[in-house]
Amino acid sequence: MKLREIDKNIYKKNLNIVSVGLVAGLIILSLAFGTALIAIFGVDTSLANAAASESTGNFYLNLLGVILAAVVCGGGLWRIKDNPFLAEVYYVWRLKALHNRIYRRLKIIKSAAGADNLDALITLSFYYTSQKQVYLLDNNTLTMPKLELDIAQLEETITGLGLSVSPDMFEESMLSELKTES
Repeated sequence: MKLREIDKNIYKKNLNIVSVGLVAGLIILSLAFGTALIAIFGVDTSLANAAASESTGNFYLNLLGVILAAVVCGGGLWRIKDNPFLAEVYYVWRLKALHNRIYRRLKIIKSAAGADNLDALITLSFYYTSQKQVYLLDNNTLTMPKLELDIAQLEETITGLGLSVSPDMFEESMLSELKTES
């Protein structure tokens, strides 16, 4: 995955629209599916002579309605993920997923970088640079000083080794190669 410039205003606007649409879709579809499932398979409370505080026995049907709504919304998002409207949002979602994959191996990557492994240094350069991009897009300035320090230390290490490393050199296949500690 290559880093690219994202217009923060477009990203925020589109993310807000997608978030509101997703929440509204989940609510409406959950209610619709739950109501339909109860109408078809539900327990008839008029026959049960139940007190007002007792359960109607339709919890699992409502839960199934929520699950079906989540599947439909997820499928809908997956289907339109390549729409130009979602370009920035989908790019950041993929970048955050890649961050999670790198983070799970961060101890191994840092260890390999300490042993001057070029792939590890490239991976860390990509990780820190892309994290900075996402933090700025999401207005997450709380952890920015620590990240800036990590970037400065990495650049110092790279310069000390006389290497030329850039985040653009990163390939996802490098993560597979950095599975075990050096």
